[in-house]
Amino acid sequence: MKFTSSKLFWIREPKDYTITDEKIEIITTPHTDLWQRTYYNFQNDNAPVLQTETEEKFFSFIVKTEFNSKHRFDQCGIVVYLNSENWLKASIEYENEQMQHLGSVVTNNGYSDWATTEIDTNIKSMWYRLSRRNNDFCIENATDGQNFKQMRICHLNKANDKISFGIYACSPEDSSFCAKFSHMKIVECQWPAHNGQQPD
Repeated sequence: MKFTSSKLFWIREPKDYTITDEKIEIITTPHTDLWQRTYYNFQNDNAPVLQTETEEKFFSFIVKTEFNSKHRFDQCGIVVYLNSENWLKASIEYENEQMQHLGSVVTNNGYSDWATTEIDTNIKSMWYRLSRRNNDFCIENATDGQNFKQMRICHLNKANDKISFGIYACSPEDSSFCAKFSHMKIVECQWPAHNGQQPD
């Protein structure tokens, strides 16, 4: 499976963006976000999502992100968006002048969770690798595009056959920034099958 911009489609098209096979740029719109219910008790489902579809059960998607975010909660990264209540995302979310959150959100049946680690605000680029094995996923990140480190292993309830995956960018508060995506490719699954304890 080859990555090509001609097969991409929008879930909520933003006002300002450019798309080529080499680079995608999204200018975020204020008050856009993805979150469902948990803790904050609100439902935000208006972030622009750019995806492609596949029935391939085993693959990895790699992308480099670059961003000039400087306002609280500004974020961009990778996403598997099946519908408003079943999706996952991984991104860097700006917090303040000292730190930002590198993290992931998994939403199953309308409830989101958020797993994060604090990183320096000076980091303005990150690579992500999303791998699928049936309806399980592995999210990894790297600063150099080579040495990927595991962020999360998770399950999506509705990811049984055809899925949609790609990129997103949003600004939950009253701000806007330019998110750049490049080096996008789809390769054989880089997440090896488990070779330890046998399944029940």
